[in-house]
Amino acid sequence: MCGVWCAAVVGGIVYMGNDRITETSAVGEKDSIVLNVLFPEAVLPSSVSETDELLPDFFNLPGVIPSRYSSAEHGRKPTVKSQGSYGTCWALAATSALESALLPEERIVFSADHLALHNAFTVPVNDGGDARMTMAYLSGWQGPVAETEDPYGDGYSPDGLSPVVHVQEIQLLDGADRQEIKRAVQKYGAVQTSLYLTRETVLPDAGYYNEWTAAYYNPQEETQNHEILILGWDDSFSRFLFAQVPDVDGAFICQNSWGEEFGDQGIFYVSYADAAIAGTAMVYTKIEPTDNYDRIYQTDDCGWRGRQGYDDGECWFANVYRAGDGEQLAAAGFYAVGEHTSYELYLVEAPSGTADFSNRRLLKSGTFLRSGYYTVELSEEIPLKNGEQFALLVKISTPGVKNPVAVEYRGDTDTKNVTTDGKYGFISHDGVDWDHTEKKYGSNVCLKAYTRTSE
Repeated sequence: MCGVWCAAVVGGIVYMGNDRITETSAVGEKDSIVLNVLFPEAVLPSSVSETDELLPDFFNLPGVIPSRYSSAEHGRKPTVKSQGSYGTCWALAATSALESALLPEERIVFSADHLALHNAFTVPVNDGGDARMTMAYLSGWQGPVAETEDPYGDGYSPDGLSPVVHVQEIQLLDGADRQEIKRAVQKYGAVQTSLYLTRETVLPDAGYYNEWTAAYYNPQEETQNHEILILGWDDSFSRFLFAQVPDVDGAFICQNSWGEEFGDQGIFYVSYADAAIAGTAMVYTKIEPTDNYDRIYQTDDCGWRGRQGYDDGECWFANVYRAGDGEQLAAAGFYAVGEHTSYELYLVEAPSGTADFSNRRLLKSGTFLRSGYYTVELSEEIPLKNGEQFALLVKISTPGVKNPVAVEYRGDTDTKNVTTDGKYGFISHDGVDWDHTEKKYGSNVCLKAYTRTSE
């Protein structure tokens, strides 16, 4: 590989049983040849969507955070589900968090079966899942679908189901402090998080769980292996209510995926001092109706599986698509792979090769405080010519992350269905010389376009 570092993502990933993703890298000298590649068959749209770019405001909410709060007491408790013998806690937690985010105005019970069985990955259902799988499934409009259309636990997920909402923004709160987690819960109903929890660790002899008070505390540094929801907190929850006594009072109010028989109708308390709780976390910050956009263009069904760049935290990346009839470009979607990511979004109309990328038009710029998936809504829609190619370009900078461009890879063990055929993604160190990622690195750039069509 000439000039590009490639690294698999590990931060915030939780697999049931074991962590299956490892950090890898490769480096070489930069190829200075300008690619004058033609795009005879630019990628056609694959479905439908909308977006909006907005800095997270829940970190600066006015008012004082109360000492106790529970979403369940404000009409936002999601349906308590049971994963049974399947390794699907991640899917149940994600769909329940989405449900909570819409409450109390609207209750939709989303299908965990569809997320676990009908995503773009080739991971066996009992091997579990991770935050990146959830983000790819939701940001790519593969779902979510309603539970009534794909009931849980039958091992079958029908084809042809359409999402009932479009998830346009997902923020990762890995490393967030307790106050940030609390604000997110207040605003969005639930925060999805992980900890070390098994059926064995809640047995009386294990010494981690007090079933009489539904209180869990594990002081040991263990690999996180179970996804749950944080629905609230209680600063005054006594440390003496735990099987082992932590150093501080206080606990998060959590919901598990082991049915109403566990805890207090599915609710239990996890000590603030637990070694894993809230260390990794995810929140769904923008959920919109399915008519928000009419079409989504994308090449990355499996989303953010690795990173590419030039080892200095800055990079350009691009995707080329071919417009349909009567479309207006309305938004773009891409990942921030680290905190304080700044971006500049550009459009190139009718490019015949990468030399035309210099004829770019700045559409929008901004900064994302947290890592995650974001949709950048344009100030005004831009008409696209029927059958004509267009390119979206992003200049991105992520402090502390050497290689800031999210990509998926062909040939990954968990993404065996990924193809790079007929796709045109590019990265560049300077915005002048461009590498065709599909040909040179076997990767697809994670950069989506959202359009609306004329009435």
